[in-house]
Amino acid sequence: MLKRVRSLLLENKTTRQTIAKNTFWLFFGNISSRLIKAGIIIYAARILGAEDWGVFSYALSLAAFFTVFTDFGMSTVITRESAKDLSVQEKYFATSLVLKIAMTIVSIAVFLALAPLIVKQKAVMALLPIIILLVSLDGMRDFAASLSRAWEKMEIEAAIQILTNIAIVIGGFVALYYYQTSYALSVGYTIGVGIGMLAAFHPFHHYFKNLKQTFDPKLIKPILHASWPIGMLGLMTATMLNTDTIMIGWFRDISEVGYYSAGQRIAQIIFMVPALLTTALFPSFAKFAFDKERFGKAIEKSLLILLMVGIPMAIGGAFLAKDIMYIVYGDQYLAGSLAFAIMSLTFISGFIAPVLGNAIFALNKEKQLFTYIALGIGGNFLFNLIFIPVFGIAGAALSTLLNQTIITIYLSHKLKKEVTISIRKKLANILTASFILFVAVFGLSLLEFNAIVIIIAAAAAYGYVLHLLQEPIFVEVANPIFRRIKST
Repeated sequence: MLKRVRSLLLENKTTRQTIAKNTFWLFFGNISSRLIKAGIIIYAARILGAEDWGVFSYALSLAAFFTVFTDFGMSTVITRESAKDLSVQEKYFATSLVLKIAMTIVSIAVFLALAPLIVKQKAVMALLPIIILLVSLDGMRDFAASLSRAWEKMEIEAAIQILTNIAIVIGGFVALYYYQTSYALSVGYTIGVGIGMLAAFHPFHHYFKNLKQTFDPKLIKPILHASWPIGMLGLMTATMLNTDTIMIGWFRDISEVGYYSAGQRIAQIIFMVPALLTTALFPSFAKFAFDKERFGKAIEKSLLILLMVGIPMAIGGAFLAKDIMYIVYGDQYLAGSLAFAIMSLTFISGFIAPVLGNAIFALNKEKQLFTYIALGIGGNFLFNLIFIPVFGIAGAALSTLLNQTIITIYLSHKLKKEVTISIRKKLANILTASFILFVAVFGLSLLEFNAIVIIIAAAAAYGYVLHLLQEPIFVEVANPIFRRIKST
């Protein structure tokens, strides 16, 4: 039994088993680590209050936005090229590492020079040096993780994720216990991320011995050429994640940044579902790229799975936003409930966008993403400029919803020119079950049931309806689980 489990979860045998194994480890590692880190986030938000939490979130958003230029898609290029041919991984590692260090130094220098022109809050400026170190170390950790992704050994990445977040939680709790300031929290975070970075590089420490010999200047141009489209995609993601917070800080009070960030943290945990599935599938997408039929079917299945999860989450989040905010943060963050309700509606388009983008990248059609990126960055800034001064944090959430919907439709249109995909007719069962879930949530809310009871009851009703309708995607995912439960 133990041998079978070990073989299933630690060895790569078939394509299907490898995808299942990697998906399991990515979900296990990320869900476990995020739940662990959620403890320090909730504790910090409650201890610091909306204003101090807003200062920390604002500084983190600023630094995260600028440090996207320290990688700019190189990690994804390493994963893609190494997945095709592992023999080139060491050369790509050495060359990309030198490029990454150089880009990190330049990005930090530019950011520190521009920060006084952008930031008006002294408390935020005081945090920036330590926050920049934090996100730079985290970027290096993710860079190292890209190597294990190429091996399709996501169990390594899962272990590093869990270790990193345990270290963050310990560092954060100790810092807040003694000092209860946003600066102390930043220091605790940084120590935890530093430990995670060292652990991430450990499986590949032998690469450092031959760094000079394996560094290949001839790879610099191909790496930069291949990475800039995905880097622009990362820039768009960073813009959509962080511009809201930055512009709220410009136009509104810093405490509103705290309210918005509190809801955004919950949304980010939920958004790890499409991120994890996309990461697990990407090496296989790259392999299937030359077989358009298999490639199209893989995309369709991925989209249906994500919509099966995303639609009910959007409905539940929108209707139960106030209850969710109260359960997680207490009554001091209820001012962010409306923004979180609107934010929840982005789960539908936001869940499928990563699959569409990565599918285009796997087809080596990166340049087609340029308009998508321009729409994402420009639209987010423009909508924020229109809505935030008038509607505050609710306007920021509305901006994200409109922009995400527009760019996802555009991305879908572009992909359909390359691959034949059609999911409309296959959505009937999922939409029917979602309507039943909507009725359940609405009805139980009117009867003033506890939010946790509503979530459990609605989820059970949703799953039961999918089972009755024999929805193929649900059956494929659920039946193996039910068989295992019965056999035990």
